[in-house]
Amino acid sequence: MIGTLYGLGVGPGDPELLTVKAFRKLKESPVIAYPKKRKGSKSYAHRIIDVYITPGEKEMLGLVFPMTKDPDILEREWSQTVELVWEKLKLGKDVAFVTEGDPLLYSTFIHMMNLMKERYPEVTIQTVPGISSINGAASRLGIALAEGDDHVAIIPAQDDYEAMKKALVDHDCVIFIKVAKVIDLILHVLRDLDLLDKASVVTKVTSDEEIIWDIHELDRVELEYLTLMVVRK
Repeated sequence: MIGTLYGLGVGPGDPELLTVKAFRKLKESPVIAYPKKRKGSKSYAHRIIDVYITPGEKEMLGLVFPMTKDPDILEREWSQTVELVWEKLKLGKDVAFVTEGDPLLYSTFIHMMNLMKERYPEVTIQTVPGISSINGAASRLGIALAEGDDHVAIIPAQDDYEAMKKALVDHDCVIFIKVAKVIDLILHVLRDLDLLDKASVVTKVTSDEEIIWDIHELDRVELEYLTLMVVRK
């Protein structure tokens, strides 16, 4: 009998924001798969679930995901990653793949799921939704993302002035994710649209490393990868 692959959303950072169902699947699954950094330090998702895992109780399967756009490297590394998970599944072991936020919203699990379906269609795959960093940010900042007929957009920030401007003009609320590398450009757009005071920026929201930034002190600041911006007009 082949094991089931679970994609578990473990929330934006605060371990108490794990759902009851995700907690149960963590306890029931003999193998916990998690994104692993090459240098060996624990991933963000791993740290979130740490308080619920007893050392030695589970088989921890660290998976390295390449941060590159080189197609040859991506194919090789992803192939190896899927095979590592399959090795556990074919032994009849359920595998719980943990990911921060939600497993079907800008998550590493999406590619894992698609490749597993393609190579091993006999594998049963289930997901457990999680609280995203977007919801976490709205709660921590006290910002209502939408009401009535408001239009909301979730936009991966990019180095494109006109595209970022259009996103802001066309929507009542925009959540920019991955803003770290283009924060100066986004600030430029906000100033031009007179929306700077409508923006809020937070890093590692709800976690014990959370930083809520002063929007007026972000020029030329180096932000961490897990940083997003909410602009509510």
